[in-house]
Amino acid sequence: MNTMRTRAKEHFPTVLLTLLSIVQALALELLWGHVVATGYLYSLSWMSALAWLQITATFVGLVLVWVVYASNVTRFIWVPSTSDSVLPFMIGVLEFMLVETLGPDEVGQWLICMAVIFAGMQWIGHSTMRRAREDDANAAFFAGRPRAGWNDFYAAASVVLVLAAAGVYEWLGAGPGTFTFIALTGTLILLSWQYYQSVIFWNRSVQEE
Repeated sequence: MNTMRTRAKEHFPTVLLTLLSIVQALALELLWGHVVATGYLYSLSWMSALAWLQITATFVGLVLVWVVYASNVTRFIWVPSTSDSVLPFMIGVLEFMLVETLGPDEVGQWLICMAVIFAGMQWIGHSTMRRAREDDANAAFFAGRPRAGWNDFYAAASVVLVLAAAGVYEWLGAGPGTFTFIALTGTLILLSWQYYQSVIFWNRSVQEE
């Protein structure tokens, strides 16, 4: 059984990243298909500006999902569970829904999908860290670092609630306007900030002692 445990820990990162890369490739293909097929994107208009802002945020979101997954399996070792192999499919379905709801007329649904993806990635990240802490191979990283408490999730929960509330407001008929621009811009800034934090976290994890 110890041999199987070791084998699972060694091979799981390759399996996970292979699976995720397939899902991400499909999501990017759908995104590219939307860009090619949507004619009004190439006109100078308010709707076009909103659409490109939404597409940019979607692309950054897809990249961020990959960065979070890839950095976690590269930095840490843990005993994988069955859910670790299933969750990429769930994230993939949400990404497909995100691309499917592209368009200024469906910003509400898009924001709600983004909120669900953000919440899901926060939960996946926390679950990974919790199990990685239990493995002695990661002891050097977690030494002196306290376990996460409820206070550590207030910011993430606030972001999810704000995105969901903005999505509901748009869905109920706000229509493409100033609020839509603010919501999309705020989402893009949030995703860019999360990417920046991931870069900092990665650098701290791999720096020399």
